[in-house]
Amino acid sequence: MRELSVSHQSWPLKKIFTISRGSKVSAEVIYVEIKEGGFIGRGEAVPYARYAESILSVINQIMSVKNDIENGLSCKDLLSLLEPGAARNAIDCALWDLHSKINKIPAWNNLIGDITIRMKTAITLSMDSPEKMAIEALEFNDCDLLKLKLGSENAINSIRAVRRAAPKPRLIIDANEAWTEIELCSWQQELIDLNVSLIEQPLPVGEDECLKSFSHLVPICADESCHTAEDIPQLAEKYDYVNLKLDKTGGLTEALRTKEQAQKHGLGLMIGCMVATSLSMAPAMLLTENADFIDLDGPFLLDKDRQPSLMAGSDCLLYNEDVWG
Repeated sequence: MRELSVSHQSWPLKKIFTISRGSKVSAEVIYVEIKEGGFIGRGEAVPYARYAESILSVINQIMSVKNDIENGLSCKDLLSLLEPGAARNAIDCALWDLHSKINKIPAWNNLIGDITIRMKTAITLSMDSPEKMAIEALEFNDCDLLKLKLGSENAINSIRAVRRAAPKPRLIIDANEAWTEIELCSWQQELIDLNVSLIEQPLPVGEDECLKSFSHLVPICADESCHTAEDIPQLAEKYDYVNLKLDKTGGLTEALRTKEQAQKHGLGLMIGCMVATSLSMAPAMLLTENADFIDLDGPFLLDKDRQPSLMAGSDCLLYNEDVWG
């Protein structure tokens, strides 16, 4: 017989983290444990207001399937019980973790073979004035990949300032739906000149039809527009990349299906995260094979990470099955 436990945890950030739609000072996560036969599977998820989620709503969703979980619910069965989102993610990842421990076969071994997973992640710079973003960028000039959170105001000036401070890294620009079609079109040449590698979700969901006929001088990645495998066919008509996040797919099980569909449709892959601890990053690391962009820096933004941590350097993650799976 299984036993489910659910709790809300708050993890303070090193500094205020700002994107185009707001700021936060902590990572508010839902922590799930599923116990069975002396083994404990763990999962973590981040309720996201953009998708009409709250701490309470996600806990209620999880508790609504408590009996199913404790009576042996499988990851496959879970797909039909809950909608994609944070609640399903926390349960799905806890079940993956539990199965790997019961069977004594690490989750990564099942999916990608007997290798050590060590990877460099993007480091995200919070939205701020161009001057302050440049000062922060100085610290990360030796990183491979920087991600800039930007709105539409001062966007190009901010990129210029960061590029002067950090000429080496590749750059991802993440607008979180804050740009207009006119801005996206008019800034193309400047983005090329500033050597931007990827633009993430520049336009609001539902207002991106222009991307079908718009010439993408810089590749464009769907984030808020991409949730599950069912989204992929229509996204392939508009975008070059998709950002896979477990809190959007509703867990690793659906994320693997979504990744497969994206590859079939010729879309490039970015593996992303919400701001959370290493427990959220570990299952997402299993998606990173063949991904061009890896953005799993959630723990780097925290004042203190869950222990043991996956962080192995200033921008490096090292898979550790003591964390998960």
